[in-house]
Amino acid sequence: MRTSEQVGPRPALRRGVGLTDLVSYGLAFMVPISPFAVFGIVHARSGGMPVLAYLVAMVALLFAAASYAQLVKAFPLSGPPAGSVHAYAARGIGPPAGFLTGWMVLLDYVLVPGLLYLVAAVAMHSSVPGVPVWAWLIAFAALNTAINLRGVRMTVRLTRVVIVFELVVLALFLLAGVWALLQGKGRGFGLSPLFDLETFSWPVVFAGVSVAVLSFIGFDRISLLAEEAGGGSGQVGRAMRLVLVLAGALFMIQVWVAALLAPGLPDFYDAAAVAGGEWLRHLTSTATALSWGVANAMVAQVAASRLLYAMARDRQLPPFLAKVSVRRSVPANAIALVSLLSAGVGIWMSTRADGVELLVSLVSLGAIVAFVVLHASVIVHHSLRLGSDAMWSHLVSPLIGIGILVFVVLNAHATAQVVALIWLAAGALVLAGRYALGRPPTLRGLTGRP
Repeated sequence: MRTSEQVGPRPALRRGVGLTDLVSYGLAFMVPISPFAVFGIVHARSGGMPVLAYLVAMVALLFAAASYAQLVKAFPLSGPPAGSVHAYAARGIGPPAGFLTGWMVLLDYVLVPGLLYLVAAVAMHSSVPGVPVWAWLIAFAALNTAINLRGVRMTVRLTRVVIVFELVVLALFLLAGVWALLQGKGRGFGLSPLFDLETFSWPVVFAGVSVAVLSFIGFDRISLLAEEAGGGSGQVGRAMRLVLVLAGALFMIQVWVAALLAPGLPDFYDAAAVAGGEWLRHLTSTATALSWGVANAMVAQVAASRLLYAMARDRQLPPFLAKVSVRRSVPANAIALVSLLSAGVGIWMSTRADGVELLVSLVSLGAIVAFVVLHASVIVHHSLRLGSDAMWSHLVSPLIGIGILVFVVLNAHATAQVVALIWLAAGALVLAGRYALGRPPTLRGLTGRP
């Protein structure tokens, strides 16, 4: 069997990142209290079985992690876009597949900041109903814009502080929740959040999975450190699996306690109130607002603004977006535009009763489609191109992963399915236009940009 191709220059970075470092890095991108914000949606769509929805989502992404590990080993990429799904798709299948995968990921870049601001605004409105959602949303967008304009270092410092705060709040909720259940509050301990025969059906469960997947997005960032991992690609694969299991256990425990405390109630904050009173409701909603609207939104806004800056620098977008602040060394115009777009998307979706659910489903679908292509890349490169005889790793496991994710897509929010298909069709038209103009995508610059 032929050996895989070494892509890019040989690794020059120092291999000093251990397994614990990789796991910590991955957890930093996955909000520990992410289920706080989407608990009500997952609970409703999964037929009251949110624990099962998170369990299935974790299993689905463990298969994705296995395919990631195979591609990290096959293509030891260095430099941007190292570790990104579209880079692996371009090399595993071909540049057109990489372009379309990047195009789907681009949808996430556009929508994620707006989703984060909307979730944070809804959380704060739960605590301070006198202030409308749109006002909170504008406040979060303005705050993040001001912080990002001051430079990346402040963003990193604030993110670390918020993560510690999240873990403290989660610990308080679990302690109060378990104590409340022991005191007879809620419906007591039981297995119904994991399995309820009266409501169970696989389409119902996978409808919940389509939302629960959002909480796991970010584990794949570990692949960006493949060059520096002490154990190489093998250690990256182990770190991905470990971070998914740890985060999955954390997510399942908190939604289990919430479902037992307040079955049928519309959101997590009501469950917190049953556990500890109004002080815990306000604490959990404030923690959600800070984690989604500040820590996560800052990172998302940085990523989106840098993407627009790179596209403008490559003359794919108007040149004013490539302007860099002399004082702060940040793409000020790109940051401002991302802020305006995010606030606009958030305010627009806040007028819909299912606005949060729709945005969550759209962002999740973008990631799910990317993971489907990831599995396909393993099959095409190893089984078809190289004729690998490792049936489980290079054929069976990716096929199972594809099957699970396709079923998730089929049971996702109907409007999100339509929007995702329209976006994919637009990407196909852009790709056809590039070929018609004699500018087909190559192994460089595969961000999905036109």
